[in-house]
Amino acid sequence: MRRFLPWIIGIVVLFLIYSWIKGINNTAVTLNQNVEQAWGDVQTSYQRRNDLIGNLVNTVKGAADFEKGTLTAVIEARAKATSVTVDPTNITPAQLAEFNKAQSGVSSALSRLLVTVEAYPELKANQNFLKLQDELASTENQILTARTRFNEAVKPYNSHIKTFPNSMFAGLFGFKEKAYFNAVEGAEKPVEVKF
Repeated sequence: MRRFLPWIIGIVVLFLIYSWIKGINNTAVTLNQNVEQAWGDVQTSYQRRNDLIGNLVNTVKGAADFEKGTLTAVIEARAKATSVTVDPTNITPAQLAEFNKAQSGVSSALSRLLVTVEAYPELKANQNFLKLQDELASTENQILTARTRFNEAVKPYNSHIKTFPNSMFAGLFGFKEKAYFNAVEGAEKPVEVKF
């Protein structure tokens, strides 16, 4: 019996090491899936906004002899925002910054559109326009919530793969640090509205 004891201890130690490494990997996989789901929610919110923009532009076109430059800016910003894609499995700070910049262009163009609309009382009274305006406000809140939840999903993932001893194995399994959503450059300044 004594001659088998070292073998039994060795097998138990190997099994414990295997279980420990498997736990590190499986937890990282689960947390990574949470990040990817949160990213999907972010993209869904932005897609909803892009869908609403088309309806808003068509309503404004139909209801007013409107400044074409503002409408063109909204349409171009929307097209640019939908052309920027981010790989959720490998979100880098540069990719996220580019995505964020394109989306802030949409927000800026929409703000200019809504300010310019103030000069058109018949449009402001249009029920379709008012409903779309409310939907856009609701969508912007959904985007904020989705971005916040994305950052909340990234934090435990990054913490898990960066803490020792997990950090020794995370790189071997292909897990890399994910980027957070940050405010776009200049967001700390108040918005200046000109009539």
